[in-house]
Amino acid sequence: MAQQSGFDFFGFGGKPANESEVREKFWRTAKKAARQIPFMEEVVAAYYCAMDKNTPLRAKGILLAALGYFVLPVDVIPDFVFGLGFTDDIAVLTAAITAVSAHITTAHRQAARDAMADKG
Repeated sequence: MAQQSGFDFFGFGGKPANESEVREKFWRTAKKAARQIPFMEEVVAAYYCAMDKNTPLRAKGILLAALGYFVLPVDVIPDFVFGLGFTDDIAVLTAAITAVSAHITTAHRQAARDAMADKG
């Protein structure tokens, strides 16, 4: 029996999320977090790095895990808690971006700047 394409990005066992769903949830969360995460442009660059076919699998895995945590509705500290909501996300994202920073290229950063200007 053939499996449905896509992947269970959110780990809740429901229908697998397709790429457009993941992209939509990422941008929705990024827009909410933009004022609270001072390095949002670097987070968006990490997103582009994770989607780049030339990024090594290990780096993609680290980034996708961190970005998945970022868009998950369930956190250690819920995102809706004013002033504290994104602190756990910031810690996870900082660690992931630091671990794979050598793979985040100038092209990823430029794409992030362009996207942030478009989504602004």
